[in-house]
This record gives sequence, structure tokens and C-alpha cells, in this order.
Amino acid sequence: MKQFIHKTVTASLIIFIGALFCFCSDENSKVTNEGIIEYETKVVDENHPLAGLAPSSATLKFKQEKFLMEMSTMGMFNTMFLIDNNSKSLTQMVKFMDVKQASIETEKDIAIENSLYKLIIEETKDTKLIAGYKCHKLKVTMADNPSIKFDAYYTKEMQVDNVNSLGPYSQIKGMLMQYRLKKMGLELQFTAKKVKNVPVPDNTFEVPAYFKIVSKEEMGKFFSGLQ
Repeated sequence: MKQFIHKTVTASLIIFIGALFCFCSDENSKVTNEGIIEYETKVVDENHPLAGLAPSSATLKFKQEKFLMEMSTMGMFNTMFLIDNNSKSLTQMVKFMDVKQASIETEKDIAIENSLYKLIIEETKDTKLIAGYKCHKLKVTMADNPSIKFDAYYTKEMQVDNVNSLGPYSQIKGMLMQYRLKKMGLELQFTAKKVKNVPVPDNTFEVPAYFKIVSKEEMGKFFSGLQ
């Protein structure tokens, strides 16, 4: 009887440890071209009129050539940016109280906006680990104000070479893991804190039917009214 109990307990432990090992292995496996990245966010200018609406975190969901960044402030003010490299478009969505609207920017619109946030980027040989990924350091300077400099990091360990093709970091062939970006006048710093190797449903990258499509100008007026 004692031998039977001992064998049963031993077998159970082996199964448990094996399951735990498999779970950890899957959780730590590298993302290729589909998954989720959780970022910590911080407003660059704390005196900005919209600083109070700045989110403290952001989630990037990506699958092949499509990317969706979701941000929320206190669960009430929600902004989303949907990038589709196939159609070369960027859709901004806002959900706040009874407002549910989206504006679609073409490649031409995006180019104009990028020209207002032009970066001079210098690659370096320095690296560091961010969220478990080897990241390469970039020295970044604002083209219109060279006194403003900051560091950014990206990883080559994902198959997303075109992730930045529509943004101000277009020369970088890899996933940005620490960087700055400005949208609607508010500049944020993003730092990756966790990467999830999970499947992302195709409908994640669709604009909900209940969102009203508005012009870029109308979306801009909405943000101006919040200041």
C-alpha cells in the first residue's frame, strides 16, 4: 500500500512539473509576427493641457502587417490606433462617454504628420534586455529642435520588419521596445514590460460598426475641445 501511494505521488509530481515546464516554455517562447506587447507609458511634458488624460499603459496587438495600439485612462477615455500596412492607412478611434468616433488617415496624411515630428536617428552598438528581448540602442534627436535628444530601443527578434514603415521611425527594421511618439499634440514615452506569445483574432483589426467615421479635422477639433 505504501509503495502504491509513493508511486502515485511521484507520478503526480512528474505530471505537475512537466505541465509547469510546458507552460513556462510557451510563455517565454519568442514572438514572431503575431502577439501582444504591454507597454508602460509616461507623458513627456507633464504641463501639457492634455497631460491629465495621458494613459499609464498601452497594449499593442499585432498580426503580420496589422497593428493595433490601445490606451485607456481610468477606463473612461479610450484611444486606439489601427495601422494597416497593406492599405497604408492609420485609423484613430476614440471612445469617451457618448463619443465613439474614428478617423482614417491616408499615406499622404501620415506623411504630413510625420514631417511635423521628424527624427534624426543614429544606430549604436549598445544593447540591453527589455521584456526578455535583446534590444539595440538608438540615439534620437528632434530635427526641428536639436537640443532635444533621447534614447530609444528596438529588437530584431521578431519578424516585423515593416512595423514602422508608416511612422517617424520608418528606417528602423524591428519592433520598438522603448521610444517616444506624439499624437494629437501629446507626446508619450513607451517602454515594453511584457510580451505575450498568443494568437490574435483577425477581427481585432476591424473598426467596430457602432463607431462614427469622421474627418481628421473633426477628430482634431474634438481633442482641441478637451484642452
